Parts: sequence; C-alpha cells; structure tokens
Amino acid sequence: MLTIAVTAASGRLGHAILRNLRSESAAERVVAIARSPDRVGIAGIEKRPGDYRSVQSMTAALAGIDTAILISAPIEKGTDRAQFHRNVIEAARGAGVGTLIYTSVIGIDGNEDTLYAASQQVHRSTEAALRDSPVKWVVVRNGLYLELDLQHIIAADREGVYSNPAGRGRAPYITIDELAYGTAQVAIGPGGRHHGKVYNLVGECVSQSDLIAMANQVLGLHVRYEPIADEAYLEQRTAERGEAVARMLTGCFQCIRMGAFEVPSHFEAAAGRPAKSLRVMMETCSWNS
Repeated sequence: MLTIAVTAASGRLGHAILRNLRSESAAERVVAIARSPDRVGIAGIEKRPGDYRSVQSMTAALAGIDTAILISAPIEKGTDRAQFHRNVIEAARGAGVGTLIYTSVIGIDGNEDTLYAASQQVHRSTEAALRDSPVKWVVVRNGLYLELDLQHIIAADREGVYSNPAGRGRAPYITIDELAYGTAQVAIGPGGRHHGKVYNLVGECVSQSDLIAMANQVLGLHVRYEPIADEAYLEQRTAERGEAVARMLTGCFQCIRMGAFEVPSHFEAAAGRPAKSLRVMMETCSWNS
C-alpha cells in the first residue's frame, strides 16, 4: 500500500494536491500534515499535526510514510524558511520516508542583483540539502501561478490599466491545479523513475501584454498594460502586503524583465502529458477562489 503525505496541506497548493491524489487509485492512502490539521478541508483522509519548526514534530508526522511532498514554507517576517525545510528533510530521514518531493521555484542563475534573489536562494539551498541527504528526492520547480496574476488583472479592469515592472519580458504561467496534477503524478510514478530529477512544471511563456490580451478575450475585460518602475511598484506592494512579500513580488517581475524565468518545460516528462494551453487554463481556473 503506497502511503503519500502532503505537508503544509492547509494551503491552496496542498489542497489541490490532496484532491488529485484522492482521485488516483495508485495513491492508496493519503495523509495531510499541517500545523493546524483542522484547516485541511478535504474529507476522508488522515490528518496529522506537523510543524516545520520542529524536527521531532515532523518526524512523528511522517511516521509510516512512503512518499512525502514537501511544500515550501510561506514567506513570513523573521522566519528561516531554509532551516524549516532542512528540518523536514532531517525528519524524513529519521522517519524512514522513501521519497521526498520538494516544491521549489523556477529561475536561472544570474539574478543575484534582483529583489527575488533571497527568495530563490531559500529554494536552491533546500535543493542542495536534498542532494546531500540520504533520502531519495525529486524537485518540482513551480512556474508562476496564473490565478494570482489574473486576480490583479481583473481588479485592474476598474481603472483599465495593469502595471508592474516586468516590461517586455516573458514568463511561463501555470495554474495551481495543473501544478497539483503534475506533482501528484510524480508522487505516484512507478519504480522510482523520478528519483534525482529536477522538473520545471511550467506552461507556455508569454509577455505581460500577451497575458492581458488573452485575459481581455477570455474574461471580457478592457485592460491595457503599462510598465512601472521598480521603486514605485515596491512602494505600492509594501503598503498592501508588507515589505517581505513586496520585495519578493517586485523581484519576481524583475526576473521576468531579464528573462530569468524563460526555462524549458518538463511537465510532460513529470506528468505523462503536456501542460494545458494557457487559454484552456485561463478558461477553467478558479481565479476567484
């Protein structure tokens, strides 16, 4: 019996992965792990408490698990996300987990001067910790969440203008449901064929202008794109989301502008089918959830 656990399972990606795993007969037993298990809104699965801050807590949570999906810790002021991830890796080793799948982020080297560098370094250091551990591992690097940018584009329809610092840069978007499908397929993959692989789970690359043009067509909006300076965008987002998140978001658009997210897609190799087209994802995604 294959037992698969999803950590940080109370978030949107965690819920989406759990739903996909429940629909797969190969995943015979699914376990949700979260700091507050009562926040996991998926019925009919086992729920366990587990806190990234504690190796002991996560070791207990991962007991008897064959494959664990380590969803990266959220950005919170004053937290050491890389250490949290190392705690889970150590716990997986102690609990005898067979395979650990880590949800990382896309991005090529050379973006050290962007505000995104610190966030990406968290993920790359976690990937290095996996390579150095005795636990068998797989890394899935997530593309940009289509739903999140659509929310901002839809909100911009009131004024008719959507602005960010991405300029003419291109980036691959993908829905949370597509990411969840790809990750679930890696988790149930037979014979350890994914061990030691790093997969970019991404869709097609588009510019901000192209993304908005498609959103206008699909959703009936009337929005145009106007680039904005890094400093102005950072100031706006800091007022709305706080400094840590604002710096990450600004840095993300800096990376788009410089082409750091134009990476090849490994979705089909990971999931067994190509990623859905951007239009299909836009037509079917739950952007307002």
